[in-house]
Amino acid sequence: MTEVTRQDIDHYAEAHSSPEHPLLAEVAAETRATQEAHGMMVGLLEGRFLETLVWLSGARRILEIGTFTGYSALSMAGAMPPDGRLVTCEVNPERAAVARRHFDASPWAERIEVRVGPALDTVASLDGPFDLVFIDADKANIRNYYEAVLPKLGRRGLIAVDNVLWSGRVLDPADQTDDTVAIRAFNDFVPTDERVTAVMLTVRDGVTLLRRRA
Repeated sequence: MTEVTRQDIDHYAEAHSSPEHPLLAEVAAETRATQEAHGMMVGLLEGRFLETLVWLSGARRILEIGTFTGYSALSMAGAMPPDGRLVTCEVNPERAAVARRHFDASPWAERIEVRVGPALDTVASLDGPFDLVFIDADKANIRNYYEAVLPKLGRRGLIAVDNVLWSGRVLDPADQTDDTVAIRAFNDFVPTDERVTAVMLTVRDGVTLLRRRA
């Protein structure tokens, strides 16, 4: 993944944030060593950001679309109350198995449920409301995921959508690849959606936070 912010600034921010839980450090190291697409992992800064969102909101029901190797789910689960429940959706069985292994090794295993299969099917089978939804899966479906989860969002719930800056490719009019077009279209739609209030943040690869309007 191409850096959006200056790499030295990112490293400075990481050095001046609380260090990772040792388990998360192990997950990160294994992911970088074994996963070709290790840039998909949220990493320390965004992990701490998600953890803080959970802590601030007091989220007890969380939905994640896109598990990868489990770093983001573990970051959020660690900040949940003991009776919290996190459902994470992963279409790739091999990645789901890796994530399950990491979850089982964590103190928060009982809070996390992995659902394997197309996320839109999983979301359709779930009852809301959810206090927090984290969307970090295939980008061609970004708008579909958003529309699927919005009706299941709690009154004071939040949706966090990852990779909205897409390594800066959203600014390149010559980039007409499917993923870039889908993200760009979603980004253009969000400010016009009268159902929500949104802010796009330049955290890592870009995160948009959305909440329902009163």
